[in-house]
Amino acid sequence: MEAVGVESKGSHGDAADPVSKKDHRTSWGCAFILVNNCFQSAAYFGLSTNLVNYLKVQLHSGSKAAANSVTNWQGTSGIAPLAADSFLRRYWTITLFLLVSVAGYGVVTASAWAALESAVFYAGLYLVGLGGALQPVMASFGADQFDVESDDDEERGRQSSFFNWFYLSLTVGSLVGGTVLVWVQSAHGWRLGYGIPALLSVVAVALFLAGTGAYGRHQPPGGSPLTRIAQVVVAAARKCDVETPTDAALLHERDGDDGMSAILGSRRLAHTNQFRFLDKAAVETAGDKARPASPWRLCTVTQVEELKCLLRLLPVWACGIIFAAAYTQVSTTFILQGDTLDPRIGSFRVPAAVLTVFDTPSVMLWVPLYDRAIVPLARRLTSHHRGFTQLTRMGVGFVILTVAMLTAGMLEVTRRRVLARNGTYSGMDGAAYVPLSIFWQVPRYVVLGAAEVGRWSSSTTKRQTPCGASARGSPVRLSRWATTRARRSCPSW
Repeated sequence: MEAVGVESKGSHGDAADPVSKKDHRTSWGCAFILVNNCFQSAAYFGLSTNLVNYLKVQLHSGSKAAANSVTNWQGTSGIAPLAADSFLRRYWTITLFLLVSVAGYGVVTASAWAALESAVFYAGLYLVGLGGALQPVMASFGADQFDVESDDDEERGRQSSFFNWFYLSLTVGSLVGGTVLVWVQSAHGWRLGYGIPALLSVVAVALFLAGTGAYGRHQPPGGSPLTRIAQVVVAAARKCDVETPTDAALLHERDGDDGMSAILGSRRLAHTNQFRFLDKAAVETAGDKARPASPWRLCTVTQVEELKCLLRLLPVWACGIIFAAAYTQVSTTFILQGDTLDPRIGSFRVPAAVLTVFDTPSVMLWVPLYDRAIVPLARRLTSHHRGFTQLTRMGVGFVILTVAMLTAGMLEVTRRRVLARNGTYSGMDGAAYVPLSIFWQVPRYVVLGAAEVGRWSSSTTKRQTPCGASARGSPVRLSRWATTRARRSCPSW
């Protein structure tokens, strides 16, 4: 029995065809993906890094309202990955959402040039948010270009190398957007500052489409994961009085020696003994045999294991909410605080948003330090092959995150004391600044970079599970909501 909307084989064209393998095109296809990702990242960070100041200065929002708007906007980023794995092929998802983001950048730029109503600006902004969260889909699409189903170690090594280059392209783009474009916005105005990201987004689309012929492998969508989860819950509830067999081999699963499940493009998952009550959904009763097959009455073991996987990850994702809620301050309250501090280096004025880039080189420093120094030492102390378990690594990340937020809080206490004692001075731009250097913010960004290395283990945990896109982005969206609620109870700067 196969669930509605799912099949047993991947395809390039029709659903019955095998996945197309064009290895000789892999290098060119990945090159187009990497360059596209770099341009798209530069455009996105060029818009988002200094967004809170645009809302405050140009749209005359209060500090709290501006920060609130940024977090609400950032919470729109989870739709593209869900669509890619549920309904559309990744190629078409990327194409569609890239075009949506181009339209958004165009509206935002037009609003900056013509001083249109704030509603027009927000419409464009949310189009950018809708189409600008393509990194997970891009990474997955790039990984699809490699034939890792074979036992070719060289092919697996090339895929691993692709992920390294993908992260590098993202880093380069974010550095350009967070430094050069932020400086353009501060020195030459918002028209040019937002016009350049719009142009970069057009170039990104052109580059991706130019590589269409080089993308040799296309993984078909596996159907809605939310629907599959609902099917398991409904089927298990309908069979609440049915006894679950002790032998897992008696539970329903797709037949075949290819190892593939009924979920299109996914391999079968082994049965686990946790959450045994959900196994009732895979118990085939006499009634199931007598009526037409329906996934709302009888599910496969793989479907059940997907839901079990999701349940096992809930504590990890709950911790991710806390991390993301704190990390969101980087693009909002940290910048607003920096706007009040002394930005001078000689005669040069440093925009507060530029300092956020110190997080990126910190990550790039801590990753090799962790791999080459900390892990070997931890292996000798713990006898664990990775040095630390993933949960330990996450815990260390949260401790470091706490230090970073304490550092930020201490600077705010100091800022208020200096303000009460010395007042402010007027800069050459007419703004009022507290006589305290903005570079006192740098330590928090460096510490945050170390905390982010710890957070990666939660991302690794999600990638190593078969839950797919069923909850991808949920911690981030929920964290935006939590941060928004908290800000409404806090005073403005």
